[in-house]
Amino acid sequence: MRPLAMHRSHTLPESPNATAKPAPRRDGDVLRRLLPYFWQYRWRVGLALLLMLAAKLATVGVPLLLKELVDRLDGAQANPLFVLPVGLLLAYGLLRLANSLFTELRELVFAKATEGAARQISLQVFRHLHELSLRFHLERQTGGMTRDIERGTRAVHSLISFSLYSILPTFIEVVLVLGLLGARFDWAFVAITGSALVFYVCFTIVITEWRTQFRRQLNEIDSATHTQAIDSLLNYETVKYFGAEDFEARRYDAQLERLRRAQLKSQGTLALLNTGQQLVIAVALVAMLWRATEGVAAGRLSLGDLVMINAFMIQLYIPLNFLGVLYREIKQALTDLDKMFTLLERRKEVADLPQAPALVVSGGCVQFDDVHFAYDPARPVLRGVSFTVEPGQRVAVVGPSGAGKSTLARLLFRFYDVQQGAIRIDGQDLRSITQQSLRAQLGIVPQDAVLFNDSLAYNIGYAKEGASREEIEAAARAAQLEAFIASTPMGYETRVGERGLKLSGGEKQRVAIARTLLKNPPILVFDEATSALDSHNERAIQAQLDQVGRNKTVLVIAHRLSTVVEADQILVMDGGQIVERGRHAELLALGGAYARLWKLQVDGNQVA
Repeated sequence: MRPLAMHRSHTLPESPNATAKPAPRRDGDVLRRLLPYFWQYRWRVGLALLLMLAAKLATVGVPLLLKELVDRLDGAQANPLFVLPVGLLLAYGLLRLANSLFTELRELVFAKATEGAARQISLQVFRHLHELSLRFHLERQTGGMTRDIERGTRAVHSLISFSLYSILPTFIEVVLVLGLLGARFDWAFVAITGSALVFYVCFTIVITEWRTQFRRQLNEIDSATHTQAIDSLLNYETVKYFGAEDFEARRYDAQLERLRRAQLKSQGTLALLNTGQQLVIAVALVAMLWRATEGVAAGRLSLGDLVMINAFMIQLYIPLNFLGVLYREIKQALTDLDKMFTLLERRKEVADLPQAPALVVSGGCVQFDDVHFAYDPARPVLRGVSFTVEPGQRVAVVGPSGAGKSTLARLLFRFYDVQQGAIRIDGQDLRSITQQSLRAQLGIVPQDAVLFNDSLAYNIGYAKEGASREEIEAAARAAQLEAFIASTPMGYETRVGERGLKLSGGEKQRVAIARTLLKNPPILVFDEATSALDSHNERAIQAQLDQVGRNKTVLVIAHRLSTVVEADQILVMDGGQIVERGRHAELLALGGAYARLWKLQVDGNQVA
């Protein structure tokens, strides 16, 4: 057996630093984190870049043809034998078509890479969320987290769309245009264009960086608003119980008002950015056209040159008009990706050891050996708990609320790791085996059976992937669900509603029992499985639980003592410790904690 010290690094709870808000990654680091997802599509990336270059060459060729056309037409006034340049017109049309064709081919070629990377990241995040500990899922805000994941997945598309399809093509076109202006004309045109572009880009980046704080605030308020709405809808019945519809609407409206103010602030700063950009473009265009017009008047340039320069400027500045939006969206996409990567990199509190073997169950002996555990270091929940459930035995755990009973089940399923001591099954420490193999050998009927918003057949069959319809129906019959299913219009295809809310407590418990029967594990946990039921349903469900647990190792966590009187051993817990243990009659004879609990329940008419 491995010494306990080898497990320590895997069993300590997350420190406060582990859950603290991490510092944002630099943009370059986020991009480097993203690149491996595209590596398998590298030939598509290369082909897409070649197609993009071809499209830009076609785009730059259009003003050159326009120049030739205008010069030919201008010369036609002095040449009565002038023939319409059909070839130039056809070439002009072909260049326009080539630009569109290469652009569409580029998007078609690269679409598989973008969608594939987005799918891979989404699946990895989904798997990772299932691998994180119960602590994370109890602390999370579902609405905000799903919003972050949604934005992160969308950010992959946005980043590729804006950078590969907008920023990079514009940069290539700028280089080509500046090269042509320098080769055909004097360098004053290059200086005017280049300085305007530099000033334009710097202005855009500075203002957009300043605006980022407002955009980030807007996203945070948007996530908070979404979280509040989801939380209210999930607690629909509670809202109705207390007649709090107006209160919830006022809370939501207050959040919507915060969102409105943040949107107006963001929109106002965007207007400032757009106005400044247009001013830079207007000054540059006037300077370029003044220089070109002066050249035409002096005879240094032709009329076609003037048209070509003007066409180049329009082609350059049209995409640059959106640079502020593009830069902002790219920055936001990087921020959203960073949030998702941060979630993906969150440390697993419970992790399998490298090369951990699968659990091998020979008899099903469950042993808690001096187990200490605390959700919060300042508040211990279990303090030196030790007991053994022999194969085929039924051991019950009772005690007041907060004694640590349900924590035993969570530790057995390894939702958390113990901080001291060990839990073993047939001598195998749970920390030394794989979680998947452990949970495959365990079954549970919980106090509140939470079902998927799907059919009865799906929920029963969830216990065994690929279960046949015959197996599902046999499990339903054994759980005495058949009469209920027959009474529903759609039978096994009846939808149970979100979290199974369309079913009664007894019906949900029977579905949970059917699932456990279908799984047929050697070790069972009944976690207060009948505490929420009336006496009639409790007796019926208890009889089924007794049948399910026959010849299996069973741990019963109970509130109603009447359900455990036949247990092979009863453990009485209080304050995180076992204060009494024995059979029902022995514990009553002791006149201790168990006897007092029994008397309270008898006096309260809770024992049938």
